[in-house]
Amino acid sequence: MSGRELFAHSRNPWGVRHLLVDHLRGSAALARGFGEVFGAGEAAEFLGLVHDVGKGCCAWQERLGVVEGSGGRVGVPHKEAGTVLAARAAGRQLAAVVQGHHGGLPDQVKVKEVVAELRGSSVVAEQAREATAAVARLVPEAVRAERIAPPLWLAGIGSAERRAEALDLYTRMVFSCVVDADYLDTAAHFAGGSARVAGPVGMGALWERFRVRREGVLAARGVSPVDGVRGRVFEEAVASGEGERGWHVLHVPTGGAKTMAGAGFALRHAVRHGLRRVVVAVPFVSVTEQTAQVYRDLLDPEEWSEEGPGVVLEHHSAVQLEGEGAEGAWGRLAAENWDAPVVVTTTVQLFQSLFSRKPSAMRKLHRLAGSVIVLDEVQALPDRLLVPILSVLRELVEHFGVSVVLASATQPAFWSLSQLEGVPRRMVVGDVSNLFEELRRVGYEWRMGEGVTWESVAREIVEEGGEQVLAVVNTTRDSARLHRLLTGEEPGVVGVGVPVWHLSTRMTSGHRREVIEHVRGELKAGRPVHVVSTSLIEAGVDVDFPRVYRAWAPAESLQQAAGRCNRDGRLGEGRVVVFRPAGGGMPKDLSYQAAMDATAEFFGPDLAFPEDLEALGAYYRKRWALQGAGSRAMGEEIQEMRRRWDFPAVADAFQMIDNAYAQSVVVVRPGRPEVEEAVEADIAALRSPYPCGPEPLRRLQPHMATLPRHEVARALEAGLAEPVVGDLVVWRGFYDPVRGLDADRPEDRGGFVL
Repeated sequence: MSGRELFAHSRNPWGVRHLLVDHLRGSAALARGFGEVFGAGEAAEFLGLVHDVGKGCCAWQERLGVVEGSGGRVGVPHKEAGTVLAARAAGRQLAAVVQGHHGGLPDQVKVKEVVAELRGSSVVAEQAREATAAVARLVPEAVRAERIAPPLWLAGIGSAERRAEALDLYTRMVFSCVVDADYLDTAAHFAGGSARVAGPVGMGALWERFRVRREGVLAARGVSPVDGVRGRVFEEAVASGEGERGWHVLHVPTGGAKTMAGAGFALRHAVRHGLRRVVVAVPFVSVTEQTAQVYRDLLDPEEWSEEGPGVVLEHHSAVQLEGEGAEGAWGRLAAENWDAPVVVTTTVQLFQSLFSRKPSAMRKLHRLAGSVIVLDEVQALPDRLLVPILSVLRELVEHFGVSVVLASATQPAFWSLSQLEGVPRRMVVGDVSNLFEELRRVGYEWRMGEGVTWESVAREIVEEGGEQVLAVVNTTRDSARLHRLLTGEEPGVVGVGVPVWHLSTRMTSGHRREVIEHVRGELKAGRPVHVVSTSLIEAGVDVDFPRVYRAWAPAESLQQAAGRCNRDGRLGEGRVVVFRPAGGGMPKDLSYQAAMDATAEFFGPDLAFPEDLEALGAYYRKRWALQGAGSRAMGEEIQEMRRRWDFPAVADAFQMIDNAYAQSVVVVRPGRPEVEEAVEADIAALRSPYPCGPEPLRRLQPHMATLPRHEVARALEAGLAEPVVGDLVVWRGFYDPVRGLDADRPEDRGGFVL
């Protein structure tokens, strides 16, 4: 076949095939632009150029013609030729980028085996040599004699261990450049256009828009007794944004307008240092939704453009898009790549992607270079993964032009851990102790005796709680049980007699948003309202109750729950009731038990309140000591895997959330035909034989809830759910209009018990 007959992809909807030479050079150009931000332009360009060289052999080209009408797999190996070219020019570590650009980054043993095999006379080796010769006639620069030098900063790292860890992250970032470039160029072919990359957005203009709109928001908001303190916090944060790049700590009490202060710091800091992006990561989807809305209101243009996601991109979907065959390949093209000036995501999404090996999760990572990363509610980072998390953040700061902001009312004592020993930090707001005194707004009551039960707590809420009460518990099952007691659905307690709302991850994010907005309206109007929620409400959700009940939990959770009480300081003193019910649920892992033991030592009746900063620092140090601070219990074994560049082992070991609780479910809530139709259309787009971009998944985010994987598996077997793409499923069973996917209502599912 002649050179111009080499193709990379099958016909698009207009009947046009994708020329291999165009795909290789198009991917290379995009990858170079992405990699230049952190000094990897040459390496990323070359790896993008050779990633699909193996498609140049006759066997692959012939099979493409056979299967393109059916959408089936070509089935002829094509990664190996480029892997060998990459190993010669860039070393085995970066050769993993090419070998893994479809299935995921391999370990070094796999790369070594591939390189060794292609020296022999196997069919794969012969096809690789044939493909390389064919492509070299069209793209001669794909075969180069000189080596690609590693970045100078890598050679300058003195410690062998830290140099190996830095090379791990460097490989991940280059991999991100290549797979994002590959996907963008492929998607452009099937869309019939050229690859679309958002142009630079002037952070200066965004800062001015933010500043003006913030003044308008404050003018429209009612006067609060704490407005003066909040204004001072904001001005200090903006001034701190002029400081040097690096680590920054934003320690502000709940109710101190931390979200606004963090936004002001990040935008001003980006302007000062010419940074490209602000990435805000929060622990819960509910906080993602609220935070994204704050940023949208202050930054998005007045008129929406269909050409892109706007200024603010909200991304919290945890869908795994990898799969077998064409469907898996098309699914990967729907993965998010964070091509927006402001990204609001979850800490799970951020760190799970950083330690993943899969292309769909990692294609966005290169967008972190040259950015401000605001880690909100940083106290929620899991202890068992703190060593690798702090390590990779340090590498991003020192080698990839990143500034990190650790924001929380309950700041962990991270600098007591060896990973940040000697690392400079800057306080965004000064005189934190005085700030906590100024914003002290609640008193605590304790219900810790043996006679405390769910029924007794419900009776107290009914008889003494008043008209506006928030109750926060530790598990979705506990929240459903207390909700049924307060509504009179379970015997033993007469219902409270006012509307009782419910919040948990078993409800879709859109459903939760509706409930939160309704509750805010009722609170503002002074009408009776009760809410039972899991901990998702306590980290940054802006609600203001006069009375809060909180099930016994780690100290930071107690303080965060108190932040939903008398938030605006309009009462003399709000009341927070901490209770420990018989049979109350909680996680069973070592980290959580250590946190509970340390909480019991420092906080409670006749002990410190959770806002006591000295006690809080001692609490964190004790909590980590109980686990063996800096040891394997904190994730050191993952660092050992990173130093071996064992990407599959790292991905398996690093799990922010137990895999049993990580599956997303799309729910088509009945009642609004136009919404149901739009949801079904996006589901169909994800199932289509032609690839789509990330837009359908973006639009489906408000319609997603979370279920344990074993429940999803049983629902699929029972016909109550259907696969969509990757591990995403659509729910076809009952959805409770108040509690969502309530595990304790089997009668509503025709006897099916989750």
